[in-house]
Order: sequence, then structure tokens, then C-alpha cells
Amino acid sequence: MSELMQTYQRLYDRYGPRHWWPADSPFEVAIGAILTQNTNWQNVEKALANLRAANALSLQRIAALDPEQLQQFIRPSGYFRQKTERLQLFCHYLIKQHGSIEILLKQSLTDARNELLALKGIGPETADSILLYAGEIASFVVDAYTRRIFGRLGQLEGSKTYTEIRDYFMQSLPHQAPLFNEYHALIVQHAKCHCLTKPRCLDCPLAENCRYLLDQQAGPELV
Repeated sequence: MSELMQTYQRLYDRYGPRHWWPADSPFEVAIGAILTQNTNWQNVEKALANLRAANALSLQRIAALDPEQLQQFIRPSGYFRQKTERLQLFCHYLIKQHGSIEILLKQSLTDARNELLALKGIGPETADSILLYAGEIASFVVDAYTRRIFGRLGQLEGSKTYTEIRDYFMQSLPHQAPLFNEYHALIVQHAKCHCLTKPRCLDCPLAENCRYLLDQQAGPELV
């Protein structure tokens, strides 16, 4: 079993299945992935609830909304002017080129990912979130929690780019969307329970393999 799969198994044994992403349709996943940039999911849920209440959570409605009105709906997610532009550009593009997010995601991983990355405001993390959670395509999502946890474990040597970290996971794990989905959700859970900015190392399921913990054992008492 690879080192990454061993880490996955320890996290799964501790936290169990997470069944995450919290959205009701592929389109909603894509909208949520854009809205969650630089904020937390709780704020995104408020923005999505506003759109639902206004019967505006659809491709055609978001594309047609007056920008100022859309800004008010998504204000809880922060950066609402910037995100309004990104959402409407995304929706106009889908309408013109594909007609739906589902059609875009029927392409190969490489083609769909390159197309998403070419759109304004969609970076690698957002693109991979859309591919994995909306399209059920095996494209591993790397976030700040991934960098923190696996950097402390000593599995990311040196300063790694997003692409280098993603390649490490993609090359070391079976290409299975459910596995990638569950792994990312477990990473998020672990980062919230133990591997915070100031880590809570006691009773950590990854402690025995953590280089950070080994380096700190001669220092101050751990939290």
C-alpha cells in the first residue's frame, strides 16, 4: 500500500465516510465552487439560499440577472462584485458553447480541465472541484489544508506548486472519483480537528508518521 493510501486509511478509520460535497446538482456544485473562493462554505450556503429563494439558481437566470441584483444575492460569500462577474461570464460561456455544465463535463479530463482553466476567475482548485464534485471525474483537488497536512507529514519536499502536489496524488493513487472525493473531504475534516494552524497533535491519527511532531518533541509541550 502506498504512503498516500496508508494516510487515507488512517483518516478514514478515524473519521469515517464524509459523503461530501454539499450541493444538489452539478450546476450548483460549479456555482458553489466559484462562490467558495476566499470564504467558507457556511457563507456560500447563505448565498445559495438567497439564489434559491429568488428562483435564480439556474444557468439562464444567473446569466440574465442584473449584475447589481446578483451582487446582493451572493453578498454573504464576499468579493461579491468580482464573483458576480465570474459567475455571469461562466454562465454565458456555458450557454454559448455547451448549453449545460453536464455537456462540458462529458469531455475527457484533459479537455474539460483545460477549458475550465481558460475561463476568467477559474483557477486549478476551482476547476478540479468542478470536475470532481460536479462531473465525478477523477481530478484531485489540492487546497491549503492539503499543503499543510502533507507538508507536516514530510511528504511534500521543498516548495511545491499546485501542479506538482496534484501530480503527486494523481500518480500515487488509483484514479477513482469516489476515492478522490472522500480523500479530500477527510483532509478537510482532519485539518479542522487536529491539523490546524496551531496543531492539536495529541491523539492525532497521523502522529506516528508526522515529521512536524518529531521535530517538535524536544520543544514546548504540545497542545
